[in-house]
Amino acid sequence: MRADRDTRQDLTDAVPARQRELPTFYYHQHFLELLDFVAGHYGHVLDERDTRLIGEFRALDRPARCLYVRLVNRKGRIFAINKLRYPEIGDLGGPLAALGAGGWVGSPGPDLLEDVLGFLTKTEILGAIAPHFPGIARSMKKDELTGFVLEHCAADRFIGSVDLRRLLVQRRTAWVQFLLFLYFGEMRDGLSRFTLRDLGLVRTHSFTDAYEPRFADRGEAVETYRFAELLRRFERGSERQRERIADAADQWPDPQFEAAATLRDRLAYAAGRDRERAGDAERAMAIYRRGDSARCGERLVRLLFAAGRREEARECLESILDGPRSDEEWLFASDLYQRKFGAKRTSPLTDVLRAAETLDLDEAHIGSPERAAIAHFQDLGHQAFRAENTLWRSLFGLLFWDELFAGDNAALHSPFEALPSTLTDGTFHGAHARAIDDRLAGLADVAGTKRRLLKAITAHFGTPNGVFRWRRSTAEALFALLDSADPLALAGMLRHMCRDYLRTRYGFPDLLVVDPSGARFVEIKAEGDQLRRNQLTRLRQMRAAGLRADVVRVRWVLDPQQAYVVVDVETTGGSGEQHRMTELAAVKVRDGRIVDRFQTLLNPQRPIPPNITRLTGISDAMVADAPLFADVAGEFEAFMEGSIFVAHNVSFDYGFVSREFTRIGRGFRYPKLCTCSSMRKFYPGLPSYSLGELCRQFGIPLRQHHRAMCDAEAAAELLFMINEKRADALAG
Repeated sequence: MRADRDTRQDLTDAVPARQRELPTFYYHQHFLELLDFVAGHYGHVLDERDTRLIGEFRALDRPARCLYVRLVNRKGRIFAINKLRYPEIGDLGGPLAALGAGGWVGSPGPDLLEDVLGFLTKTEILGAIAPHFPGIARSMKKDELTGFVLEHCAADRFIGSVDLRRLLVQRRTAWVQFLLFLYFGEMRDGLSRFTLRDLGLVRTHSFTDAYEPRFADRGEAVETYRFAELLRRFERGSERQRERIADAADQWPDPQFEAAATLRDRLAYAAGRDRERAGDAERAMAIYRRGDSARCGERLVRLLFAAGRREEARECLESILDGPRSDEEWLFASDLYQRKFGAKRTSPLTDVLRAAETLDLDEAHIGSPERAAIAHFQDLGHQAFRAENTLWRSLFGLLFWDELFAGDNAALHSPFEALPSTLTDGTFHGAHARAIDDRLAGLADVAGTKRRLLKAITAHFGTPNGVFRWRRSTAEALFALLDSADPLALAGMLRHMCRDYLRTRYGFPDLLVVDPSGARFVEIKAEGDQLRRNQLTRLRQMRAAGLRADVVRVRWVLDPQQAYVVVDVETTGGSGEQHRMTELAAVKVRDGRIVDRFQTLLNPQRPIPPNITRLTGISDAMVADAPLFADVAGEFEAFMEGSIFVAHNVSFDYGFVSREFTRIGRGFRYPKLCTCSSMRKFYPGLPSYSLGELCRQFGIPLRQHHRAMCDAEAAAELLFMINEKRADALAG
């Protein structure tokens, strides 16, 4: 055994080992890049004022532009002039004067009272109001003090009490935020995404040089921006500010554009839930009525029932059933309608779970039920693959690669977005209806479809895209699906994705199983897992299309036929890349007895420290002619097949073995069980849980401690004791 046995999405992609260096005026270049992109792609959205401000900004000298962009990237709008220090700009007197003369900065006025209060310290606020309110309690918290000022002080009077000469306000922030919104399609506080890109921490996508504006005209852009800005103010606001926005819900404009309506619905849901938590159910229901989303509809109905207004709730449910906004909403409404106004007492989610087939799997797999189920189906002689959303997205993306990523209509909204614009705005099916029909009809030619997919994989493997992630096993699972599933059924599901990709990209079952009857999709649910509404919707869609799709429940048992491999390794030292194994031993256990053994010395390709030799008895001479791990890896992997990896302090042994497999370019992944932590769980209160002390405590032979086979056999005896306790616990 080892010498010391007894004694870690918006950095969205891979981070390079060494970050790139940024040029001195990187932030200035980023803002110019923003202006160029917006001017080039959103000229139809910008009005005369926007165009004029872009020209005025460009007309500023470089130091002034740099200073303004520095302010853009800082938090808030109010700044202390004496704390603005940018060595690369130099003396700020000239830039500040130029920005002030052009209206880019200025002094805060009464209209910015809340911003000023947010900037000032509690002591500074008290100093400004104490002459007018001598009895003010100095123990008040800052948010309480701010609320007092907003309620009792006239804005101009308070601002007049503050020394404004030291304060600077950034102006035209709404204009900057609008430009950022046009670029990103969401509210952004600054240019940090550009910086992260240049550092190599955020990946941009460039499968096409074409960028499609997300807004058709200024009206759509402005309306959407206003709701986005209102939603952000709500999400970031104080309780008082959230209440003010919620109270004005009746004055929210009725959106004319879908993107704005979506944001309005999000705002209505957030504000409604906020009022619910505040105990104002009536106000919450009024706000939910301002939304037009399934979530708002569901909360409204539930609040109506809670208030005893059954007939209003019935009318809402019947309205939803007459025109559901999604399959998930129809499912909720039909379920609740049946349970409240019919004889049915359980939801369809519960019904499906109760009716599901049950698999008995060994409890040692409890952390990875999908992998355990795959092994179960493979033991039955079936093919089994992890599918979930990845399989369907891969099929969709590869089948329609040209339309999504290479055709004349293939475009993004900005370099920072991954999804093609036709998927984000829902126009994919309309833009490519004929190609979609031809491609889906072509699924009947299985061999031809395989060639198309293989060609796309070969030509584009590894190309970043927002639809699916590349895996080396992608083709195997896809080809198994094409060989075993009805092409008409596949076409039905893919057409759902073509028509509404954003809504149908999630919720697919966990596994693809190919048995003698063909393709079967299986959603795995362990004890305590819930079936989500979108998962049930996807199951129903798949069944309606003609696919077999089921829920399978996992019941954890102690399977006497489950194989365990109890492993022990001897090493040149503690964990880490600098140390290697000198000995590897394992015993295979099934049905409470040892059925096989594996043992070998290993050449660690480095000297063994003297203290390790004294501890283990393994010397350099003993391992000089021993095999390298690469020479025995295949034999050990065959020994491990279908088993659970067991060791005393399992992370140590598993870590050494898995690192060796990584070094030879092979994967190693098995469920794990730790005899040390399991003994702590089932035999609490012992003075020590080291292998040696446990063996002494329970009379387990340990004749050659710190030799791998002896320690592995001893740990196997602990496993027998642990499994007895596990069996009792499961039976109880």
